[in-house]
Amino acid sequence: MEKLVHLLWRNDTHDEQAHRDQLIGELSVALLSSPAGIAQLEVLTGDTAEAIPRPPLLLGKGPDLASAVVAWVDCIDDRRSILEVLAAALGTTGVVDQYLVTESVPQRFAGRDWPDGVTTPGVTHFSWFPKPDRLTDAEFFHGWHEVHTPSTPALHPLRREYVRDSVARVLTEGSPPVRAVVAERFAPIGDYTDPKRLYGSKEAMEESGTGLALYADFESLNCRPMFQTIIRG
Repeated sequence: MEKLVHLLWRNDTHDEQAHRDQLIGELSVALLSSPAGIAQLEVLTGDTAEAIPRPPLLLGKGPDLASAVVAWVDCIDDRRSILEVLAAALGTTGVVDQYLVTESVPQRFAGRDWPDGVTTPGVTHFSWFPKPDRLTDAEFFHGWHEVHTPSTPALHPLRREYVRDSVARVLTEGSPPVRAVVAERFAPIGDYTDPKRLYGSKEAMEESGTGLALYADFESLNCRPMFQTIIRG
Protein backbone atom coordinates (compact mmCIF):
# COMPACT_ATOMS: atom_id res chain seq x y z
CA MET A 1 0.00 0.00 0.00
CA GLU A 2 1.34 3.43 -0.97
CA LYS A 3 0.28 6.90 0.15
CA LEU A 4 -0.13 9.82 -2.24
CA VAL A 5 -0.53 13.43 -1.12
CA HIS A 6 -1.91 16.00 -3.58
CA LEU A 7 -1.79 19.77 -3.13
CA LEU A 8 -4.40 21.80 -5.04
CA TRP A 9 -3.99 25.55 -5.49
CA ARG A 10 -6.34 28.54 -5.43
CA ASN A 11 -6.83 31.16 -8.14
CA ASP A 12 -8.30 34.66 -7.96
CA THR A 13 -11.90 33.41 -8.27
CA HIS A 14 -11.60 30.62 -5.69
CA ASP A 15 -14.79 29.92 -3.74
CA GLU A 16 -13.99 27.99 -0.55
CA GLN A 17 -17.42 26.47 0.00
CA ALA A 18 -18.02 25.56 -3.64
CA HIS A 19 -14.61 23.90 -3.85
CA ARG A 20 -15.27 21.89 -0.69
CA ASP A 21 -18.71 20.77 -1.87
CA GLN A 22 -17.37 19.64 -5.24
CA LEU A 23 -14.36 17.89 -3.75
CA ILE A 24 -16.23 15.84 -1.15
CA GLY A 25 -19.10 15.26 -3.58
CA GLU A 26 -18.73 14.50 -7.29
CA LEU A 27 -14.95 14.55 -7.36
CA SER A 28 -14.65 12.02 -4.54
CA VAL A 29 -17.05 9.73 -6.38
CA ALA A 30 -14.93 10.09 -9.51
CA LEU A 31 -11.72 9.43 -7.59
CA LEU A 32 -13.04 6.25 -5.97
CA SER A 33 -14.14 4.92 -9.36
CA SER A 34 -10.88 5.83 -11.13
CA PRO A 35 -8.40 3.19 -12.38
CA ALA A 36 -6.05 4.17 -9.54
CA GLY A 37 -7.88 1.77 -7.22
CA ILE A 38 -8.04 4.04 -4.18
CA ALA A 39 -8.48 2.01 -1.00
CA GLN A 40 -8.60 4.96 1.42
CA LEU A 41 -9.38 8.60 0.66
CA GLU A 42 -9.44 11.77 2.71
CA VAL A 43 -9.62 15.44 1.81
CA LEU A 44 -8.49 18.51 3.70
CA THR A 45 -10.18 21.72 2.61
CA GLY A 46 -9.29 25.34 3.22
CA ASP A 47 -12.85 26.55 3.82
CA THR A 48 -11.81 28.06 7.14
CA ALA A 49 -12.32 31.80 6.61
CA GLU A 50 -15.62 31.93 8.50
CA ALA A 51 -14.72 29.66 11.41
CA ILE A 52 -11.11 30.87 11.73
CA PRO A 53 -10.94 34.44 10.34
CA ARG A 54 -7.54 35.10 11.93
CA PRO A 55 -5.49 31.88 11.88
CA PRO A 56 -2.76 31.81 14.53
CA LEU A 57 -0.44 29.96 12.13
CA LEU A 58 -0.48 30.98 8.46
CA LEU A 59 2.91 30.92 6.74
CA GLY A 60 4.45 30.89 3.28
CA LYS A 61 2.12 29.52 0.61
CA GLY A 62 -0.48 28.57 3.21
CA PRO A 63 -3.03 31.18 2.00
CA ASP A 64 -2.71 29.85 -1.58
CA LEU A 65 -3.55 26.23 -0.79
CA ALA A 66 -7.12 25.29 -1.72
CA SER A 67 -7.09 21.70 -0.48
CA ALA A 68 -5.08 18.55 0.00
CA VAL A 69 -6.18 15.09 -1.12
CA VAL A 70 -4.71 11.97 0.47
CA ALA A 71 -5.12 8.65 -1.31
CA TRP A 72 -3.89 5.17 -0.41
CA VAL A 73 -3.39 2.85 -3.39
CA ASP A 74 -1.96 -0.63 -3.93
CA CYS A 75 0.18 0.56 -6.82
CA ILE A 76 1.08 4.05 -8.12
CA ASP A 77 1.19 3.04 -11.81
CA ASP A 78 -2.31 4.44 -12.47
CA ARG A 79 -1.73 7.60 -10.44
CA ARG A 80 -2.29 9.90 -13.44
CA SER A 81 -6.00 9.12 -13.34
CA ILE A 82 -6.13 10.86 -9.95
CA LEU A 83 -4.48 13.95 -11.42
CA GLU A 84 -6.99 14.03 -14.26
CA VAL A 85 -9.89 14.13 -11.81
CA LEU A 86 -8.32 16.69 -9.49
CA ALA A 87 -7.28 19.02 -12.32
CA ALA A 88 -10.97 19.69 -12.89
CA ALA A 89 -11.57 20.77 -9.29
CA LEU A 90 -13.52 24.01 -8.99
CA GLY A 91 -11.53 27.02 -7.85
CA THR A 92 -8.07 25.80 -8.78
CA THR A 93 -5.85 26.67 -11.72
CA GLY A 94 -5.69 23.04 -12.76
CA VAL A 95 -2.25 22.71 -11.15
CA VAL A 96 -1.93 19.76 -8.79
CA ASP A 97 1.28 18.72 -7.03
CA GLN A 98 1.51 14.97 -6.39
CA TYR A 99 3.89 13.40 -3.86
CA LEU A 100 4.61 9.82 -2.82
CA VAL A 101 5.14 9.75 0.93
CA THR A 102 5.91 7.40 3.78
CA GLU A 103 3.63 7.89 6.78
CA SER A 104 4.54 7.89 10.47
CA VAL A 105 2.02 8.65 13.21
CA PRO A 106 3.82 9.75 16.39
CA GLN A 107 0.47 10.62 17.99
CA ARG A 108 -2.63 8.70 16.92
CA PHE A 109 -6.18 9.69 17.76
CA ALA A 110 -7.62 7.10 20.11
CA GLY A 111 -11.08 6.13 18.95
CA ARG A 112 -12.88 7.49 15.89
CA ASP A 113 -16.62 7.82 16.53
CA TRP A 114 -17.83 9.60 13.38
CA PRO A 115 -18.64 8.01 10.00
CA ASP A 116 -17.06 8.43 6.59
CA GLY A 117 -18.17 11.57 4.77
CA VAL A 118 -18.65 13.64 7.93
CA THR A 119 -16.29 16.49 8.73
CA THR A 120 -13.76 15.40 11.34
CA PRO A 121 -14.22 17.24 14.67
CA GLY A 122 -11.86 20.15 15.23
CA VAL A 123 -9.31 21.54 12.81
CA THR A 124 -6.13 20.22 11.21
CA HIS A 125 -3.00 22.35 11.12
CA PHE A 126 -1.41 21.37 7.79
CA SER A 127 2.28 22.09 7.10
CA TRP A 128 4.78 21.32 4.35
CA PHE A 129 8.37 22.31 3.70
CA PRO A 130 11.55 21.33 1.80
CA LYS A 131 14.82 20.05 3.16
CA PRO A 132 17.37 22.87 3.41
CA ASP A 133 20.23 22.38 0.97
CA ARG A 134 22.69 22.90 3.81
CA LEU A 135 21.54 19.65 5.48
CA THR A 136 22.21 16.08 4.46
CA ASP A 137 19.32 13.61 4.50
CA ALA A 138 20.67 12.12 7.71
CA GLU A 139 20.89 15.53 9.39
CA PHE A 140 17.42 16.51 8.17
CA PHE A 141 15.68 13.41 9.46
CA HIS A 142 17.62 13.46 12.71
CA GLY A 143 16.58 17.06 13.38
CA TRP A 144 12.96 16.56 12.32
CA HIS A 145 12.20 13.05 13.62
CA GLU A 146 14.56 12.56 16.54
CA VAL A 147 14.90 16.07 17.96
CA HIS A 148 11.79 18.06 16.97
CA THR A 149 9.09 15.37 17.10
CA PRO A 150 9.69 14.35 20.75
CA SER A 151 9.46 18.02 21.77
CA THR A 152 6.07 18.71 20.14
CA PRO A 153 3.80 17.33 22.92
CA ALA A 154 5.19 20.03 25.21
CA LEU A 155 4.82 22.65 22.47
CA HIS A 156 1.18 21.69 21.68
CA PRO A 157 -0.08 19.87 24.80
CA LEU A 158 -3.74 19.83 23.65
CA ARG A 159 -3.04 18.40 20.19
CA ARG A 160 -5.12 15.29 19.47
CA GLU A 161 -3.29 13.74 16.51
CA TYR A 162 0.03 14.08 14.67
CA VAL A 163 0.61 12.52 11.22
CA ARG A 164 4.11 12.95 9.81
CA ASP A 165 4.78 12.22 6.11
CA SER A 166 8.28 12.05 4.61
CA VAL A 167 8.26 12.65 0.86
CA ALA A 168 9.89 9.78 -1.01
CA ARG A 169 9.35 11.10 -4.55
CA VAL A 170 7.95 14.18 -6.28
CA LEU A 171 5.66 12.64 -8.91
CA THR A 172 4.58 15.69 -10.94
CA GLU A 173 7.12 17.50 -13.10
CA GLY A 174 7.85 21.03 -11.94
CA SER A 175 6.37 20.60 -8.47
CA PRO A 176 8.27 22.13 -5.53
CA PRO A 177 10.79 19.79 -3.86
CA VAL A 178 8.77 19.25 -0.69
CA ARG A 179 10.29 16.74 1.73
CA ALA A 180 7.92 16.99 4.71
CA VAL A 181 4.13 17.07 5.08
CA VAL A 182 2.59 17.27 8.55
CA ALA A 183 -1.03 17.17 9.75
CA GLU A 184 -1.77 18.03 13.40
CA ARG A 185 -5.37 17.95 14.62
CA PHE A 186 -6.85 20.00 17.42
CA ALA A 187 -10.35 19.54 18.86
CA PRO A 188 -12.26 21.58 19.77
CA ILE A 189 -11.28 24.40 17.40
CA GLY A 190 -10.64 26.70 20.35
CA ASP A 191 -7.61 24.58 21.26
CA TYR A 192 -6.10 25.87 18.02
CA THR A 193 -7.40 29.43 17.73
CA ASP A 194 -6.56 30.45 21.31
CA PRO A 195 -2.77 30.90 21.56
CA LYS A 196 -2.91 30.17 25.29
CA ARG A 197 -4.35 26.73 24.52
CA LEU A 198 -2.41 26.12 21.31
CA TYR A 199 1.01 26.50 22.91
CA GLY A 200 2.57 25.05 26.03
CA SER A 201 5.20 26.70 28.17
CA LYS A 202 7.46 29.56 27.15
CA GLU A 203 10.39 27.16 27.48
CA ALA A 204 8.81 24.74 25.00
CA MET A 205 8.27 27.55 22.50
CA GLU A 206 11.88 28.71 22.85
CA GLU A 207 13.16 25.15 22.42
CA SER A 208 11.10 24.72 19.26
CA GLY A 209 12.40 27.96 17.80
CA THR A 210 16.00 27.09 18.59
CA GLY A 211 15.69 23.60 17.09
CA LEU A 212 14.07 24.73 13.84
CA ALA A 213 17.41 25.14 12.08
CA LEU A 214 18.07 21.42 12.55
CA TYR A 215 15.46 20.52 9.91
CA ALA A 216 14.02 23.63 8.21
CA ASP A 217 14.45 27.29 7.34
CA PHE A 218 11.70 29.56 8.67
CA GLU A 219 11.21 31.30 5.32
CA SER A 220 10.52 27.94 3.62
CA LEU A 221 7.76 26.85 6.02
CA ASN A 222 4.20 26.68 4.66
CA CYS A 223 1.14 26.09 6.82
CA ARG A 224 -2.56 26.78 7.25
CA PRO A 225 -5.63 25.42 9.07
CA MET A 226 -7.85 22.95 7.19
CA PHE A 227 -10.93 20.83 7.78
CA GLN A 228 -10.59 17.09 7.24
CA THR A 229 -13.22 14.79 5.76
CA ILE A 230 -12.50 11.05 5.58
CA ILE A 231 -14.31 9.89 2.46
CA ARG A 232 -13.28 6.25 2.78
CA GLY A 233 -11.41 5.23 5.90
